[in-house]
Amino acid sequence: MTGRRRWSTEEILDTATELLRAGDAESFSVRKLATALGTDSSSLYRHFRNKTELLRAVADRILLAAMDGYRPEGDWKQRITALALRLREAFGGQPQLSAIWGRYGSGGTGSRLVMEEVLQALQTAGLPDQEIPARYHRIVILLAALITSEAGISTITPEEYEQGMEQFRVAVLGADPERFPALAHFARDIRPLGADRRAAFEELLAAQLAHIEAQIS
Repeated sequence: MTGRRRWSTEEILDTATELLRAGDAESFSVRKLATALGTDSSSLYRHFRNKTELLRAVADRILLAAMDGYRPEGDWKQRITALALRLREAFGGQPQLSAIWGRYGSGGTGSRLVMEEVLQALQTAGLPDQEIPARYHRIVILLAALITSEAGISTITPEEYEQGMEQFRVAVLGADPERFPALAHFARDIRPLGADRRAAFEELLAAQLAHIEAQIS
C-alpha cells in the first residue's frame, strides 16, 4: 500500500498562500489546508505547531520577497521610505495577506530583515539608543496599518466600490447643516477613504519621519 506523499514546508506554504488569497485568515484552517493537499492535519503539525505559526510563516514569506535584492541607499529617511514602498508593493499584489501580517506579525527571517533595516536607519539618524526602539515601533505600526487599510480597499469589487461611493455621496452631500454643520460646510471637499491612497500613504509616512527629525534637531 502506497503511503501518503510527504509535503515540504515550502509546498505547504505555497498552498496556504493560495487558499488565503481566495479567502481570509478567519475562514482559513489547517483542516482546509490538509484537504487541499490531500493529506491529514496531523501531518502538517509536524511542520507548524498551530494555525498562528503557519500564518506567521506565510506573512514572513512576503517580507522575504520584499527584501529580496534590497540595498540601502540615501539618508535614513530615504532608506525607511524605500523600504516602506517595497513592503507596500509586496503586499499590494497579495492584499488578503497584508491583514495577516498586521494581525499576526512574524518572527522569521523576513521580519528580522525589516527590523534590522529600520533600526539601522534610525541609528544613522543620530537618535539616542534609548529612543530608537519606541521610534521603530511607531513606524512599523504605521506601516502595518496603512498597508492593511489600503489592501482592504483593493479587494472590493467594482460594484461594491460604486455602492460605497453612492452611500458616501448621500451621507456627505446630503448632510443636514443644522445637525452636521462642519460636515455640510466641507462636504464638497471631503474625499472618500479609497481616494488617492498612494499620496496619503507617502504623506503620512513623511510626516512621521519629519517628526522624528524635528526631535533630533
